[in-house]
Amino acid sequence: MSSPPSPSPTRWFKTLRRDLHKPRFETVLSELVLVKNEALHAINNLKKWMQPQHVERNLSTTLDACLVVGEPLGVVLIIGTWCSPVHACLVPLVGAIAAGNCAVISPSVCTSHTAKLLQQLIPLYLDNECFHVILASTNDLLEVVELKFDHVFFIGNREEGSKMAQAAARTFTPVTLLLTGKNPCYVDQHCDNAMAAQRIAWARFHNAGQSMVAPDYILCHADIKERLVQALKCCLMQFYGSDPRESRSFGRIVNLEVFNCTRNMLWRSGKVAVGGQVIEAEKYIAPTIMTEVVESDPIMQQEVFGPVLPVLTINSVDEATAFINKQEKPLCVYAYSNNKKVISEVMSKTSSGSFCSNDCVLQSLMVLLPFGGVGASGMGSCHGRYSFDTFSHRKSCLLRSTRFECVTYLRYPPYEDRNPSLMAWASTLSQKSQGWCQIL
Repeated sequence: MSSPPSPSPTRWFKTLRRDLHKPRFETVLSELVLVKNEALHAINNLKKWMQPQHVERNLSTTLDACLVVGEPLGVVLIIGTWCSPVHACLVPLVGAIAAGNCAVISPSVCTSHTAKLLQQLIPLYLDNECFHVILASTNDLLEVVELKFDHVFFIGNREEGSKMAQAAARTFTPVTLLLTGKNPCYVDQHCDNAMAAQRIAWARFHNAGQSMVAPDYILCHADIKERLVQALKCCLMQFYGSDPRESRSFGRIVNLEVFNCTRNMLWRSGKVAVGGQVIEAEKYIAPTIMTEVVESDPIMQQEVFGPVLPVLTINSVDEATAFINKQEKPLCVYAYSNNKKVISEVMSKTSSGSFCSNDCVLQSLMVLLPFGGVGASGMGSCHGRYSFDTFSHRKSCLLRSTRFECVTYLRYPPYEDRNPSLMAWASTLSQKSQGWCQIL
């Protein structure tokens, strides 16, 4: 039986255009290429990943084999998010398949056309007895999680992630959580403002700001704020023209619920320096730069899935790290500076799922780097070998010899005739050889 032909990229372009008004280039860059790279990397490295890992032997296991063997977990549930509807489902699926699992995939119903396309295509390429796509709301998914899977992989917001983790805990199901939050971006006074603005603007406003890894706010020195805001304004003009609404490179908000939430935060926070226009009928929010924002504003208190970028001022890198550390641990921290000491200071004094200097987002796309959260931004990770390990059980195996029973018999009862000094001697040996009681 011949394999079905590969789906035309045009189908993905049209579907993501309907759901998110996503430009073709962004679809290729942030969805399709990432999945292809992940699959090729797994194919090229799977034999190496599957090899048992031998560990160092000690005196008591000289004639034995000590190794760690990876085995499939079983049936896993993968729950994707709407901001990267293809990538969020298929990248973890590559790891699940590589590790030998069956999987149930649940794309987000917020991007309904993409979810239905995944539901149509996956059965054409994967064994229907082992892989299945379901379309379910959050409430329905909570019931699905309680059916008892061997692992639940969830990408989404903290509120839903918390509910999924609680539902999974009832059946002692392990979870991987990649959760949204507020990703800070520190801009030092010693950096190239034009370069920083260009890279930050691209990261914040691609997919109309609907990204888990985009910078959520800027912390910059007061003496460079005006120059940075002006540089950001020039970038928006360069990227999207004088009217971003007419640009084919700018997306739309996924639905009215997210639109209304973003618009309300926009209207109740700070001052609009650039943009601010909204059209409810089109779910359009213009790329917006905000100033005079304070920590208590709604835009700083909630997750923002929209093209809005607040700029806050600080007086030193120490003040910036202190501000970041007051918040929940984010999925990403970004820092721009020409000074390596400043970069090192921000990286070492803050805790986050990932860190990137002098750029944004790219660390989350690299197949050789783990991508995951810490604290409030989640637990566990994916990408490449890390996905394989996430969906594998690392089984400890000791393959013992049947010889030398004349020595090992000393561990058996009755103990009354054993010489305690012999055990003390054996323990001394074990400390030197990094093992436990060698008499065993």
